[in-house]
Amino acid sequence: MTLTYKKTIADEVRQDFPILHQKIHDKPLIYFDNAATSQKPRAVIEALRHYYEYDNANVHRGAHTLSARATDAYEGARDKIAKFINAKSRNEIVYTRNASEAINLVAYSWGLAHLKAGDEIILSVMEHHSNIVPWQIIAQKTEAILKFVELTPSQEFDFNHYQSLLSEKTKLVSLVHVSNTLGCINPVTEIITSAREKGAKVLIDACQSLPHLPIDVQGMDCDWLVGSGHKMCATTGIGFLYGKEELLEAMPPFLGGGEMIADVFLDHFTCGELPHKFEAGTPAIGEAIAFGTAIDYLSNIGMENIHQYEEELTAYLFQQLNEIPNLTIYGNQPTTEGKGRAALAAFNVKDIHGSDLSTLLDHEGIAIRSGHHCTQPLHRYLNISGSARASLYFYNTFAEIDAFIVALKETIDFFTQMN
Repeated sequence: MTLTYKKTIADEVRQDFPILHQKIHDKPLIYFDNAATSQKPRAVIEALRHYYEYDNANVHRGAHTLSARATDAYEGARDKIAKFINAKSRNEIVYTRNASEAINLVAYSWGLAHLKAGDEIILSVMEHHSNIVPWQIIAQKTEAILKFVELTPSQEFDFNHYQSLLSEKTKLVSLVHVSNTLGCINPVTEIITSAREKGAKVLIDACQSLPHLPIDVQGMDCDWLVGSGHKMCATTGIGFLYGKEELLEAMPPFLGGGEMIADVFLDHFTCGELPHKFEAGTPAIGEAIAFGTAIDYLSNIGMENIHQYEEELTAYLFQQLNEIPNLTIYGNQPTTEGKGRAALAAFNVKDIHGSDLSTLLDHEGIAIRSGHHCTQPLHRYLNISGSARASLYFYNTFAEIDAFIVALKETIDFFTQMN
């Protein structure tokens, strides 16, 4: 049977991604591991290459042409990020190596300065390790108390439980926007509004939402938001922290060294202005410039368009997965239009280990992930050791979903016959 598909965003952009046009084990690559990292369009690869071939120099301190060009491109990328998330000022965008470093920056700078014994930090059981471990370290140092929001029966953020945890002792709420395992889209605006009523600060981990949804930090009114470039068509080694300018001004520096200073004396130093106050040392210049190109690329497509197309992919993926016997998907079900969750599915098949599924699917050229997805506490909460995960992006197609489903069914049949 020959299937026909309507023309989509993926049809327009796939030629931009060189890595997608290859074979794995003599099968066309189907890349369904986008929640771990996205693939890079040729424009981003070219931006990195161009910097090293033509503009390679350190930023800010050089008077020569190469340094000026590098600085303009590096700082221009900061402007693009600020616009992309609707920050009030470019000074609110701090470059980091990744989102984990951004969370640690807030934890060590703001957390150590403001938290004390008995203060409470609210997280959730669905958090990535990067939004748990830093707060565990800070809680140990300050004797603050960690509290965790649990899940509803449909495995979504339990807003009623969250409200019951809020109190005058709550100083910080740090939560994921979109779960990298459950796929649920948490109600961050309502979460922040409730936290404000108790005077608490709010940090949002937007690693899984920034690549897929329009983000407006002013409309959201979060205090901090973190993102990672490599999930947004940019390179590894670059991320950012958004923080309200008045908060960043009041926070002490996280790392010391060159670039983050105004003046240095033998007995003291003074900090540089925002955002450089938090950017010690030579930065990831080429990576930041390429990040700016990735922002351009996503903006040219339009985040609303990406979100709408991914909803269609989500509806189609779940329609197919739900027809497979003995397959359990974690997190809430989307609507028939694919609304209400991200374009990913973490799942298990009865009596088949997720790593076995992913290994055999790889032999069909299909890349999915298996394991705990850096959410061990969530998997323990669900009473499972791990799961398989297929995660999609705007360059994926309906035809790829069909091929994945066929291969998944054949793999399940193989293990069933073995048993």
